[in-house]
Amino acid sequence: MNGTVTAVSSNGEYSFTKPNRDSITLLTGLGVEDDVHAGVTVKHRSRVAQDPTQPNLRQVHLIHEELFAEVGTEGFKVLPGDLGENITTRGVDLLALPVGTLLRIGGEAVLEVTGLRNPCLQIDHFQNGLLKQVVGRDEAGNIIRKAGVMSIVREGGTVRPGDLIQAELPAGPHRPLDRV
Repeated sequence: MNGTVTAVSSNGEYSFTKPNRDSITLLTGLGVEDDVHAGVTVKHRSRVAQDPTQPNLRQVHLIHEELFAEVGTEGFKVLPGDLGENITTRGVDLLALPVGTLLRIGGEAVLEVTGLRNPCLQIDHFQNGLLKQVVGRDEAGNIIRKAGVMSIVREGGTVRPGDLIQAELPAGPHRPLDRV
């Protein structure tokens, strides 16, 4: 499964959205250079409050650009970086990947998918009603999260819009993604 990077975003300060950049630098074991969520241990405020020593499984956030078109049919306008992601993708079914999938991006960077982003109420503060578009339930009542995936940096490198993404599935049996 291959795709493309359509945008990259980062922010050194806490804010919901992240400005687009010409490139971002991924640092092995840390995340995006100069991004507020980079680090070996958790940086998300609610998780820091629970246990600041937890490993940071949310170093790099990826969202599939196809989600923007999907929510657009319901009247929402979402652009790359608006939901706080670092890498916006096209052509990779991020939500269908198993835990441990390696994403080889450009010529150097390698991310390991750790799980699903757990959408929070801040999404409704961004655009009222958007949270219901990115989290819901299937026919069986199971929670469906669509706000992208989280990952850790296995190999650092520079990532730019237009870079190719190659998804490398782990050896089976595969574990489906869950929230991290």
